[in-house]
Amino acid sequence: MFDRKKIIKRYKVVAYAMLAVGLVVLFKVAYIATAKRSYWMKVAATLKRDSVDVKPIRGNILSCDGRLMASSLPEYRMYMDFKAGGDENETRDSLWEAKVDSICMGLHEIFPEKSAAEFKKHLEEGRLRGSRHWPVWRRRVSYSTFSDVKKLPVFNLSANKGGFHFEKFNARQRPFGSLAKRTIGDLYGAKDTAQFGLELSYDSILRGKVGKINRQKVRNKFLDITVQDPVNGADIVTTIDVNIQDLAERSLVDELKLINGNVGVAVVMEVKTGDIKAIVNMAKCADGEYYEIKNSAVSDLLEPGSVFKTASLMVALDDGVVDTTYTVDTGSGIWDMYGAKMRDHNWHRGGYQVLTLPQTLEYSSNIGVSRIIDKYYGKNPEKFVQGLDRIGIREDLKLPIVGYAPPRIRMPKKNKRGQYVNWSKTALPWMSIGYETQVPPISTLTFYNAIANGGTMMRPRFVKAVMKDGQVIREFPPQVIKQRICKEKTLREITTILEHVVSQGLGKKAGSTSFKVAGKTGTAQISKGAAGYKSGTMNYLLSFVGFFPADNPRYSCIVCIQRPGLPASSGFSALVFHNIAEGIMAQSIKLDVSDARDSLSILMPDVKSGDMFAANYVLTRLGIPTNKNWDGDYSKGNPVWGVAERQRADVALRKVKAYSSGVVPDVKGMGARDAVYALESRGVRVRLSGRGKVTQQSLAPGHVIRKGEVCSLKLEI
Repeated sequence: MFDRKKIIKRYKVVAYAMLAVGLVVLFKVAYIATAKRSYWMKVAATLKRDSVDVKPIRGNILSCDGRLMASSLPEYRMYMDFKAGGDENETRDSLWEAKVDSICMGLHEIFPEKSAAEFKKHLEEGRLRGSRHWPVWRRRVSYSTFSDVKKLPVFNLSANKGGFHFEKFNARQRPFGSLAKRTIGDLYGAKDTAQFGLELSYDSILRGKVGKINRQKVRNKFLDITVQDPVNGADIVTTIDVNIQDLAERSLVDELKLINGNVGVAVVMEVKTGDIKAIVNMAKCADGEYYEIKNSAVSDLLEPGSVFKTASLMVALDDGVVDTTYTVDTGSGIWDMYGAKMRDHNWHRGGYQVLTLPQTLEYSSNIGVSRIIDKYYGKNPEKFVQGLDRIGIREDLKLPIVGYAPPRIRMPKKNKRGQYVNWSKTALPWMSIGYETQVPPISTLTFYNAIANGGTMMRPRFVKAVMKDGQVIREFPPQVIKQRICKEKTLREITTILEHVVSQGLGKKAGSTSFKVAGKTGTAQISKGAAGYKSGTMNYLLSFVGFFPADNPRYSCIVCIQRPGLPASSGFSALVFHNIAEGIMAQSIKLDVSDARDSLSILMPDVKSGDMFAANYVLTRLGIPTNKNWDGDYSKGNPVWGVAERQRADVALRKVKAYSSGVVPDVKGMGARDAVYALESRGVRVRLSGRGKVTQQSLAPGHVIRKGEVCSLKLEI
């Protein structure tokens, strides 16, 4: 039978017990929050949770054949913790005292600009201070230098035992120095923020995605908990050919120095694809040297001058208003055009008199071209500009380069009363010869490339593909802008005329005895802003644009040079074009190594000192064994510098001591390219004389570099 009184008593006991426990808990909470507050705040301070960003590795920029043009390579800052393992670590202290002299001698060998005694004084100062983060070397070092330092006594121990520790950075480096710098681009310091060029245009692809980790510190230990892994940036494969880029840059700079030019541009395009194989933008700076400070090839809106005449006559031929038998009177070289005097370049010698239409281009007659265009389009200039649209010279190329500017060729406009509001009678004659228009060099080249490509206009291509982990994840195929810019008959006629410009006209300096060249010269006066063309000393734009070989075009090229004063001859640019074309065609000659073998052949080649990766690459592909004392992959670090020794059965490639960035390396025995790279990458300007291997250098190996120093190299075969 249920006894209610007994059950109620039991419930009361349980309730009172729970009440007592609750009171104890409340009392304990109050006690902790007041009397023990400071203690538990200290405990909380030892437990921290931080959300830390993990930066991804920025993707590489590669040349068309996969060579690194910009890469995030590791750099290191090195430190010593003189309290590693605790304040009373007698083992660490005794080891340091026994090995400090060896450490300092080793550091001196790696960094010869500082003596062993100076290193010892510096390190002992940090030890006396009890520093936990004392710099071993003030600057960042490369991976190879870091590896050498880490092999030294004490430094080769773990951070907790020896105290040697480091900070790692992903520094942006360009193995080919300033080559194509404005196009490849650059970053703002170590911020991984793109400044210009392809670095900026393809920043979202190169950058990757930032990762996240939670760092939990318990007493003296960190526990890292990954929330999101970083996604490293992808690589982009450009269309730039390093060899053609180097050839174009050297050819242009040599001519600029010779004629004291202010600005020079050279662009090489592959005819069938529109691939930009080289793009050079040089400007003379305050120190008298030439550097890439602006991408003038895509951004300079200047009046193109006589290279525009080809487009004008193409419009007239394509409309059928003239043919190649048409003749025009140019008089004595001066012609009145609606009250303004137009002159041919030989007006002081009496002019050309009567010319055929092809001769107006061959001799670049301003009067001849302008009279033809004015006669047939003067009353309807809209039709002429529409013709320019048809042949693609006004096309917006939509290039992926920040700063690119499309051509500016105005279309005539009328008001309600039928009067032109932006046009004058002199506008068309001067427009037809390349004035009153602004066309960047890349647009002019694209037009001439279309002529070389059988009338098909290709969009200039700078990037071919995006790669990740060696696999192509996205391609940028060649793009056709216009399938045909003119009639087949017009194209044949223009091509023949352009060949004659080089073979028998004003473009002879661009020609070659080995292959046919077609192209057009151009000279234009550059207006100085508000001062117009009457500002004193005249500046000139000297151009040559064409393609080669003319009978089976492979490459098109434009060279533009700006210089002050006379002489102002487009022959300067034509000569640069000639040197580039000859160099490219020479590079493309491929011979079988077996063809060179005879009874007198030396089958084991003599290899220059320098970049052993490059030497090993060539020898391997020639089937010649190499005996190496190093391994690695160029894409994973800096070049391996060394010497080569020809042996009976192989070529021995030996790695030599790497000099630090602050001293002059030993470049004797190297070829010109490796020697220049090794010196200029350290900030030393180089002067070359002779050819072959370096036999003498004016700055001795180990010399501490001072800003602005010049090293003269003598090369001998």
